[in-house]
Amino acid sequence: MPTDVRWPFFEEHHRALHRDLHAWAREHLDFREPEDVDAACRARVAALGRDGWLRYCVPRSDGGVLESVDTRSLCLIRETLAYYDPLADFAFAMQGLASAPLVFSGTPEQRRRFLQRVVSGDAIAAFALSEENAGSDAAALATEATPSGDGYLLSGEKTWISNGGIADVYVIFARTGEGARARGISAFAVDGKREGLSTSRRIATLSPHPLGTIRLDRCAVGGDSLVGEPGEGFRLAMRTLDVFRPSVAAAALGFGRRALDAALAHAAERHVFGRPLLDFQLTQAALAEMATALDAGSLLTYRAAWTHDVAGERATKEAAMAKMFATENAQRIIDRAVQIFGAVGVTKGNVAERLYREIRALRIYEGATEVQQMVIAREIAARRDARIGVGV
Repeated sequence: MPTDVRWPFFEEHHRALHRDLHAWAREHLDFREPEDVDAACRARVAALGRDGWLRYCVPRSDGGVLESVDTRSLCLIRETLAYYDPLADFAFAMQGLASAPLVFSGTPEQRRRFLQRVVSGDAIAAFALSEENAGSDAAALATEATPSGDGYLLSGEKTWISNGGIADVYVIFARTGEGARARGISAFAVDGKREGLSTSRRIATLSPHPLGTIRLDRCAVGGDSLVGEPGEGFRLAMRTLDVFRPSVAAAALGFGRRALDAALAHAAERHVFGRPLLDFQLTQAALAEMATALDAGSLLTYRAAWTHDVAGERATKEAAMAKMFATENAQRIIDRAVQIFGAVGVTKGNVAERLYREIRALRIYEGATEVQQMVIAREIAARRDARIGVGV
């Protein structure tokens, strides 16, 4: 039950993308959890780059498919990849997330040096924003970039970094001091083999993904590593998250759809008390609620993407609503699927068990649910104040 691309949010090229990617994913992807996650991630990135799917992360001027980065396309790709292979979704998302600051503010030389390698799948990319005491409150980051000669010395530690430890390219956010908190943060594009940049530890999570802590010990970078203007980094990070936050919701939809399809197939085949499990009204009610939540999440997700792409707005509120609703409900959908499977649903290797571990992180990364609630409340309060200001 994929998202209905006949909806008016989509154009013909989205429908073609949807059709072609589903055909590719069925042939090339494997839902089974890999034994060597680092090698598997590199293989996914290489395949996505080789067959052109990473080109949707950049505009045509940088070798992309479309004139500009299209949020609806990013969402359709992530929803589809998440359905077929959670690690492929992770690989695509990280390449896109790290590309976005360079797309928005990179110099022609930075774009040539980094983006071509990332989009071709020749380089693994990472977006290094979070720190031990700066996750949801990213403006509290402490990593410093101290001017030195014609460049900077980066010092500090970044943690919870996806692809941390295997990345060839990092976009690192550090404090340059132009102002307090958000006003004093800049972004840097740094080669993963740069002296002074190391992996201090790898982090094991519920569902194995490449994740780690990177240490910066007076890591010397040139002034040409600065992405955008000094002090622009936080705005650049938030702009990136505004584009990619709806795609997190889309990945949740992919997980939820896989869970619903698996639960429906099991309910039709499994007999209890002489009848298919699907014949019981309680099972039917559960499946109905799962399907309805998925459609509601799809509408919110693609409304947010459409608002960004077509209306030309940042869609901060819409993106926050989509991420909050889709991820929270995907967790409920997958939990219900586990219940329908019964004991098999908590068995290692079962599709519902895998999804149960995969979905949990989506309610946290790129802004936890509680942060999305704060964002939504702030946005609706601001709009109320604006209406009052014009006497409405």
